[in-house]
Amino acid sequence: MSAATVWLPYCGPAPAAGEWRWNLDPVLIAALAAMAVAFAWRRRGRERALGLAAVGVLAAGFVSPLCALSSALFAARTVHHVLLVAVAAPLLAWALPARRAGPLALATAAQAGVFWLWHAPAAYAGALSHDVVYWLMQASLLGTALWFWVGVRRASAPAAVAHLLIAMVAMGLLGALLTFAGQPVYAPHLFTTEAWGLTALEDQQAAGLIMWAPAAAVYLAAALLTLGRWIGPDAKAGAGAA
Repeated sequence: MSAATVWLPYCGPAPAAGEWRWNLDPVLIAALAAMAVAFAWRRRGRERALGLAAVGVLAAGFVSPLCALSSALFAARTVHHVLLVAVAAPLLAWALPARRAGPLALATAAQAGVFWLWHAPAAYAGALSHDVVYWLMQASLLGTALWFWVGVRRASAPAAVAHLLIAMVAMGLLGALLTFAGQPVYAPHLFTTEAWGLTALEDQQAAGLIMWAPAAAVYLAAALLTLGRWIGPDAKAGAGAA
């Protein structure tokens, strides 16, 4: 049985090289449009802009050709997941009203655990075999990441910096493991990468590098920004005025 008949991902079969296929699922488009209208109607100023930006990021991941490309390349799937947890989630966290998020340590562990879980080969293969499992993967990735970023928003600066660095290490460690793996471990991509000029192992290594460098760097940048606001000249000026 060919790979094409075994793996039936939500985004459709792996496209041929140079094929840029959009996902025009009417239910998905209606949901994203509803989110955009809700942010445009109910939020104002910065929160509206951040919310609409988050909807744009979600559209890039689920509607643009990146969706179909992620059926062919694990590296594209990694970009999709990074957009979800490190771009869309923080945008939503600052676009929505600030709420209590519970222990930040628990949110940090949940985000890392869910991300690692869905990148286990068996769980990943299941998500590319059944639409229900696929959407469970997406919802849990976004949900735990949103929980984490809401917790970071509400936490004290020292706690936020510490947990952002923990999240960076968790992301980077998974990326390093994938980069240095000696063989490809994701069955859905064993026969889908050659059309795009990559072996399955090269594709997996590229995905690992994406997690290890740019994805982990998002958490590092957020930690440094938080640290700068905590000990920078603006903080000192505020303390002096007090």
